[in-house]
Amino acid sequence: MPAQQVRTLAAWAAGLLVAVPLVTAFCRLAGTDAVTPVPQLLSALPLMLVPAVLALVLALVARRRVLAGVTAAVVAVTGWFALPYGPDGTGADGPVVARVRVLAANVEFGEATGRLLAVARAERPRLVFVTECDPACVRTLAEGLRDRLPYRVTVDGEGSTGSAILSAYPLTAEAPLPAAMGMPGATARIGGREVRLRLAHPLPPLPGQVDAWRAELARVRDWAAGAVAEGPPVLLAGDFNASQDHEAFREVLDTGLHDAARLTGETRTPTWPREGAVPTYTQIDHVLVGEDFAARATRFLDLPGSDHRAVLTDLDLHADG
Repeated sequence: MPAQQVRTLAAWAAGLLVAVPLVTAFCRLAGTDAVTPVPQLLSALPLMLVPAVLALVLALVARRRVLAGVTAAVVAVTGWFALPYGPDGTGADGPVVARVRVLAANVEFGEATGRLLAVARAERPRLVFVTECDPACVRTLAEGLRDRLPYRVTVDGEGSTGSAILSAYPLTAEAPLPAAMGMPGATARIGGREVRLRLAHPLPPLPGQVDAWRAELARVRDWAAGAVAEGPPVLLAGDFNASQDHEAFREVLDTGLHDAARLTGETRTPTWPREGAVPTYTQIDHVLVGEDFAARATRFLDLPGSDHRAVLTDLDLHADG
């Protein structure tokens, strides 16, 4: 094949390969989740480096300077945003009034309930946030953890719609947020302080329901903004169906909350998906805390039967400054 023909084919291939990473990088840089397929692509932003780098190689083979410049820019922008977020801190000071281990887990229609029960017994969390927990899941966890986590608030529902917060601390239930899937809330008395708790489980950004996903995350954001403004410590955890690359999730953080994974240097540890041939590539399960908490460690645990990894984090609750 003549060299010119090879370069032409390489240029076409580079253009095709860079198209999707180009859209993804532009929207991430512009700070927008836009419309389908952008939210889905943003979930996999680090993976966009693979076609972008291949496109750059092909553009260089094709000797197309403009194309090579564009693909190099896409590689640079994607690589920059694919890096873990830098160190973060809450500014919490004063004496520690309680050490709180938190476990957040999606049990996928209740299928991983048994494994979660075993993990909770072994790890001894003081708060457990469970999504996709149907009534049978709630009964199993309540009975199996009655001696350790005797308090709970739930949103009863089948399949993915049920959720529960189990607690070693007495709870005062709050109204769940309006959503297709359960997002219960409560106030807990921890270390002599009233702590606002909320489980997050907005719809995933599937084609056809991106507007609903954005609206439900906006309700989470609005709740967080109000809770932070009122002053008590805030703890928001669950399956957010959103990563740090989604503007809708960053707006939740902008209310004054901090991701425990970032606080402990684990911002790019993926939690989903854990089933099928596709490797785990995005972190959509989070534990978020307000300024009164400091995070000491975060671990991610496999739950056979679930397509999510669980998040286990150790927090220090400080006295009111």
